[in-house]
Parts: sequence; structure tokens; C-alpha cells
Amino acid sequence: MKIHLTLFAFLASLGMPLPAAAVTAKPNIVYILSDDVGYGDIGCYGANKVKTPNIDRLASQGCRFTDAHATGSVCTPTRYALLTGCYAWRQAGTGIAAGDAPALIKPGTTTLPSMLKAAGYATGLVGKWHLGLGEPPHTDYNGEIKPGPLELGFDYAFFIPATGDRVPCVFVENHRVVGYDPADPIQVSYGKKIGSDPTGADPQAKLKMQGGPGHKDTVVNGIPRIGFMTGGTAARWVDEDIADTLAGKAVKFIEAHQAGPFFLYLATHDIHEPMVPNARFRGTSECGSRGDVIQQLDGCVGEVLATLDRLKLSDNTLVIFTSDNGGAIKDTYDDGTNPLHALQSPNGALRGSKGMLYEGGHREPFLARWPGHIKPGSSSGALIGHVDTLATFAALTGQPLDPAAGPDSFNVLPALLGETPATPARDHLVLQNNGQAPLALREGDWVLIEKGGPLKPLPPQGKSVKPAAAATHCELYNLANDLTQKDDLAAKEPARVKAMAARLDDIRTQGRSRPD
Repeated sequence: MKIHLTLFAFLASLGMPLPAAAVTAKPNIVYILSDDVGYGDIGCYGANKVKTPNIDRLASQGCRFTDAHATGSVCTPTRYALLTGCYAWRQAGTGIAAGDAPALIKPGTTTLPSMLKAAGYATGLVGKWHLGLGEPPHTDYNGEIKPGPLELGFDYAFFIPATGDRVPCVFVENHRVVGYDPADPIQVSYGKKIGSDPTGADPQAKLKMQGGPGHKDTVVNGIPRIGFMTGGTAARWVDEDIADTLAGKAVKFIEAHQAGPFFLYLATHDIHEPMVPNARFRGTSECGSRGDVIQQLDGCVGEVLATLDRLKLSDNTLVIFTSDNGGAIKDTYDDGTNPLHALQSPNGALRGSKGMLYEGGHREPFLARWPGHIKPGSSSGALIGHVDTLATFAALTGQPLDPAAGPDSFNVLPALLGETPATPARDHLVLQNNGQAPLALREGDWVLIEKGGPLKPLPPQGKSVKPAAAATHCELYNLANDLTQKDDLAAKEPARVKAMAARLDDIRTQGRSRPD
């Protein structure tokens, strides 16, 4: 045993990765989930109109994955799958959540933070939540707000309830709104207008930027939002300061728990709309405010990495950087720089964008660094999904998973550590956009994309039903020969379409896909 430990220490000193079976320590974990960053938005993935030296550093010191997927092409479904290890389409009501949606994950569910907490980790959330809060029918922001992150395994949480373009525009720390004034109660409505605050449709409203369709409701900080709010005046955030606020909270969490082990889930606001860079970053890129907030995101990552270096934690910390869905060129808001945004293709050569089942909607930048365990400057073409994080981190930390937990989460730790097993951990992956259907099935190099709406009602989670008829129309692509998905082979490969549609239907109806 002593000889083995000496050998592993020697390999680590040379920067050589250790086999998954040899990993027994519990490293600190920093999981950075950016927002709306596409496959082509980062320098190490080909971006040339922005500079991302800190994120690129993770690639040079770790592994760059080229076939990693968010499993959802919009925010809430991806976050649900990441934290639960369960495809979000298995539960109704997990589409993009409103700012007053009740909690989408039930307390008692095995989650990524609850599993790591059981393994002895201090667990923290900083950033965007967007998985609902409180009890039905709607979140009450005027007292203790629960259930929420703390009821799902986080020891500490400082977060944005939904998105930057949705009300309420306040931070929540643990169970309460930060800066809440009981004399100025918060009310939120996603129906009729409430309160006397101006809206984006008011001609006299003083706006920093114009809001497009669906983004013309209550004006906060000169920016019209989705939904109406009144009250909470002293608690409202300033968009230009959000990135700095979140970076500061992330640094404080690391400092407070440097004795380890700790798990920090840093879910940035950048680069989601509205794109409002701090003055330090405004005008620093070549593609308008969209590029500026990418560089602001990189600055946030840099602060976290610098903190790990300063506290001498880098060698014992696994850092992952990725995104919640593909990028998109959107003109929802207009700050005068919109014509510059498209100078950089957010998803590179991939077809599609955020909200689509094509590769551009869900194939993500994914970088992993863990000195001594992950080979510096390496790359991996292994198929992995964010839904795999639960089972993978359970294997990393030696935690058994109950058979009912993480029903769609595969252990891809060997791929994370650079191993190439004879049989890949994953041979398939199911992908979604916002709803429960249509879905797509990735199988090897092939991807089948359903077209149209739901084929049938889904069974309750964990229950099975008789298989449904195949989709009336599907598209089929071979990504090995056609990564840009220009050549639909469905008509030429009817047997493959039938077989893949049947497998997708089986996965849909069985309630789980994780190997026993």
C-alpha cells in the first residue's frame, strides 16, 4: 500500500493523471455554470473577438471537452438536471421558471449538494438559482423564503431568484431578501400591472436600454423587465455591479471554508440578458456589450482562481467551467451595440442556438482542472452531460447512490480524469429544449431529433407505461461526418430512425436510464 501511495505521489508530481480507481481523496470542488455562453464564445474554443485568458487557463492546465452537453437548451431544465441527476422533462412544470414560481425540487430529493454534504463537504451556492422558491402558488418574498437551496443541501446560499431580466430584481441570502425593508413590502405579478413603478411601455420612463417584446414591464435600474414588481426599493440590485457582487461572495465562501473540503456552485449571471457590463469592461471587446460581459465573466473566473492560488488550494481543488445552454444573438434589449454582437458566432460552426435541439442549443464549453489528476493541456471527445454530475461526484467522493437517486446520471469520472475505457460510460444522451417534448436522442455519432409537440402524456416519475407510437417526423444526423447538421438522413435511414425512436420512447416511459 505504501508503495502504491508513493507511486501515485510521484505521478502527481509529474503532472500525470491518476486512474479513477486510485482517487480516494475529497478535493474541494468549484463548479462554475455560466449563463448563455455558447460553444464558440471562449478563446480556447475558437473565439477571436473576445479575450478570456482566465477561462483559457483552465484549458491549458486541465482538459477541454468537445462533446459535453447541457441536456437542456434553456436554463431551468439544465439546472434541474444538474442538481438532481434526473432529466427535467420527466417532471411537468420544469420549463423556464417565472420569478414567483414555487420550488421545483422537493425537499428530501437527493441532490448534488445534499450528497456532497453527506460526504463531509461545506456546500455553497452563489449566483443564479432559477428553480423556484417557497410554497405554491407563488413565492412570498416578505418573510422566510423556503423551501429553497438550503432545504436541498446547501449550507449557504446567496442568489438571484430567477433571471436578470425577470422580477423581482433582488438578491436572496439563505432565506431572506438582502436589504429587505418591512415598511416597503415586495409584490410580484406575472399577469396584470401592479404598483406605480414605470414600465418599458411608458413614454416618460428613463431607460438605459429599450426592451423588446415581453421585456417591457416594470423598469428597475433603467431597464424594463419581464413581469411587474412593486416595493423592495432599497433591496433592488444595480446590474452593473452584479458580477462583482457574486465574485465577492464566492471569494468569501472559499476563504471561510479553506480548511475544506468545500463545494462551491458558482452560477454566474453573465452573459444572460440584460447585458450590462461594469464600466471596467464596457467597450473592451470587439463585439459590443455581449463581448464585454464575456470578458467580465472571465474576470470573475480570474478572481476565483486567484483566490485558490492565494490560499494555496489550487492543487487540491477540482474546477469545472461550463454553461447552461447554447449562445444566441438576441435583440431583446438594445443598448446601441447590437449590430456588433454577431461579429462573433456564439456557437461556432454548430447549427442552432439557445432553445433549439440542434447542437448549438446544448453542446457546451466544458473545462476541468485538477492538478495531478487531470493532464494539463489535454482534450476529450467523450460524450458527457451535465446530468452526469451527481453520479460522477458521488464516485469521486466515495458516496453510494440510492437506486432511486439520480435516475439519469452516469458516472463519467474516468472521462473526467482522462481515461479511455474500452466501453465509454455513455453511449446515449437525451436532450430537450424547454418542455417535455419534443426530445432528441444522441446515440454514438447519431442524433435523432423529434419534430412537433408531445407525443403523449408522460407517466409519473419512476412509473412506466406502454410505449407510444413513433414520432410522425424526425430528423437524423451523423455528427461524425456532419457536425453542422446540414444533411438530414432520416429518409435514407428508416430502420435507424425506427430503432432510435423506439429507444427514446423506452427511455421516456421507463422513468430512468442510469445503469444499475
